Amino acid sequence: MIDIKLLRNNPEIVRENIKKKFQEHKLPLVDEVISLDQNFRDVKVKCDMLRSRRNTISKEIGALMAKGKKEEAVEAKKQVEAMANELAELEIQEDVLAKKINEIMLVIPNIIDDSVPIGKDDSQNVEVEKIGEPFVPEFEIPYHVDIMEKLNGIDIDSARKTSGNGFYYLKGDIARLHSAILSYARDFMIERGFTYYIPPFMIRSNVVTGVMSFSEMENMMYKIEGEDLYLIGTSEHSMIGKFIDTILTEDQLPQNLTSYSPCFRKEVGAHGIEERGVYRIHQFEKQEMVVICKPEESMQWFKVLYQNTVDFFRSMDIPVRVLECCSGDLADLKVKSVDVEAWSPRQKKYFEVGSCSNLGDAQARRLGIRIKNKELGNYYAHTLNNTVVAPPRMLIAFLENNINADGTINIPQPLRMYMGGKSKIE
Repeated sequence: MIDIKLLRNNPEIVRENIKKKFQEHKLPLVDEVISLDQNFRDVKVKCDMLRSRRNTISKEIGALMAKGKKEEAVEAKKQVEAMANELAELEIQEDVLAKKINEIMLVIPNIIDDSVPIGKDDSQNVEVEKIGEPFVPEFEIPYHVDIMEKLNGIDIDSARKTSGNGFYYLKGDIARLHSAILSYARDFMIERGFTYYIPPFMIRSNVVTGVMSFSEMENMMYKIEGEDLYLIGTSEHSMIGKFIDTILTEDQLPQNLTSYSPCFRKEVGAHGIEERGVYRIHQFEKQEMVVICKPEESMQWFKVLYQNTVDFFRSMDIPVRVLECCSGDLADLKVKSVDVEAWSPRQKKYFEVGSCSNLGDAQARRLGIRIKNKELGNYYAHTLNNTVVAPPRMLIAFLENNINADGTINIPQPLRMYMGGKSKIE
């Protein structure tokens, strides 16, 4: 959510930003908010004036009664009553206008950073860098599910019977590998100075609307029937929500946190759920990183966060590339975002394994996360998040980049301590 003062005083900046995001259908919302905001401020002025006059007259009533001016006191009471009735009607108007303004402001996109490339969709995202040499072996690499089935490590058919498409059972060494990757990711981030968390896996609706756009919520979140609770799609939701209505002192910043959670997603939209595979599914586990910091430090942290993911994958010798999201591919809350992609030797291309986002003060403004400053007054923090690793997708990259011609899987050094010292999955 952007600052309404920006929209009020510099509507052209907001309009230009909407155009950069190719959301021209939202342009009329700017004028609508300006009109509603003017009405809201007019009503607020009337309310304040009425309250002031009512308080003044109320104080005079006692004095009039003390002087024996009963008739004047009765007339003053009638004025106070009439003012109270008018004020009640105006307060209803004020509340209706405030809610309408807030609803519209929630769908007006955040102001993107000047460095973001302009483009309509993900086909116009820009490659930032490649790290590591992509390699394609001489032998044919099987589909990732075929690899896991040959190693007796996955059962999709049983999961389809218990839960439907988009679920799986992992077992044996593949299940152990899944857990090993998460354990390594946890320790990797702790060693980089991040505080480890396991957060709540369900959050209330006010947190949901604070951390994401309405369209994202509709396409992602599972609602708990009969309760004001949603299953999280990522631990970022809980971790940012942890600071709702919090005023942090500057010496408490930055808050750099890493969190583990299962993730639950509807995956509604163009991509849909895979019939047979683990790339796009309803339930998975993930290690996340979240930072809450001063505004002037957020771009520096943005680079640190995505570099952590790059370093994590490279520590296991998996080639990666960093792809900057263009304006049209940015979610409405984001100021800047990059995807980290891993090399797939089977497909001979890169695919997304993580996403790093700087959301500016959008989430903080929605959730009331502020920084205390006596001289300048309290101001909103900046929030960032990034995927360390999500093992379902990571498993695909890992298996394809570590498979041998005989179907065995090499286990890189960093994971061996979590795999009982094994150097191979037979």
